[in-house]
Amino acid sequence: MKNKKTTEEVALGIRRRVFEHSMRNNGGYLSQACSAAEQLAWLYNEALNLGEPTMPMIPPPFGGVPAPGNDDYVTGAGYNGPFEPQYDRLFIAPAHYALVAYATLIEVGRMAEEGLEMFNKDGSSVEMIGAEHSPGMEVHNGTLGIGLSTGAGLAYGRRLRGDSGEVCVFMSDGEVQEGQTWEAIQACAHHGIDNVWAIMDVNDQQCDGAMSSVMEVRDIATKMRAFGATVVEIDAHDLNAMREAKAEPHEGQPLIILAHSSPTKGMEFLQRRFPRLHYVRFKSEEERDEMNQSIAKELGIEPVQFDTH
Repeated sequence: MKNKKTTEEVALGIRRRVFEHSMRNNGGYLSQACSAAEQLAWLYNEALNLGEPTMPMIPPPFGGVPAPGNDDYVTGAGYNGPFEPQYDRLFIAPAHYALVAYATLIEVGRMAEEGLEMFNKDGSSVEMIGAEHSPGMEVHNGTLGIGLSTGAGLAYGRRLRGDSGEVCVFMSDGEVQEGQTWEAIQACAHHGIDNVWAIMDVNDQQCDGAMSSVMEVRDIATKMRAFGATVVEIDAHDLNAMREAKAEPHEGQPLIILAHSSPTKGMEFLQRRFPRLHYVRFKSEEERDEMNQSIAKELGIEPVQFDTH
């Protein structure tokens, strides 16, 4: 698909959509939009070679799990385009980034705005924690840490088939607390799987607070290199740095871009909640009103108007 917006415009649109949705729904994954907007905007708008969506613009209801008699089952990956050998494939490993991913799909013209109105509703495929049937999702990554392994497996199969398309994994830094991440890197290095690459949102945050307060992971880049990856560290909000990082040679090795991000980028009001930023709910109507006014100003939009009854 051809770009209709600049990547900067897409990133700003992602933050605005997630903010507006969160204001109307008593909270949301605001910090993930702050940290990852540029990354997801860049992936969909520039970095990945994706075909036209194969799914309806308005997501269909949940159609049940794969099972005998459910022959029409499809994953949400169709929003990323067809499974053809020349196209890239994308795995979104942290399923709790789903709201940000849906906003991205809307901004790049792959899903209708109405899809976000179905978010977290009974019977909807637009789930709060993205499942394999959710828009943009190919597999279920409910267990954090399996995304890179899954992407590596697909990349290995694609290489054996001679597919030209690459496999990209969008990750979060909390996943490196899982041993499977390191096993995936060393398996890629051992088998020379270099048609897989990843970009990791390194925001130093996770569900229970700051990464260091849960489990100190120390120098991620040094450890990844030791396991066999080519690693580039960048500012997650610098698009030119992302473009340069993707061009880094990595023959025989997976490429991992460590994108160091701010969980309050574009919404500095959230510093008041630091470090408890994983899912922001409002403590009172007064706080919601103050956040609405302050963050809307930061994002260059009017405050969200709430329905009155």
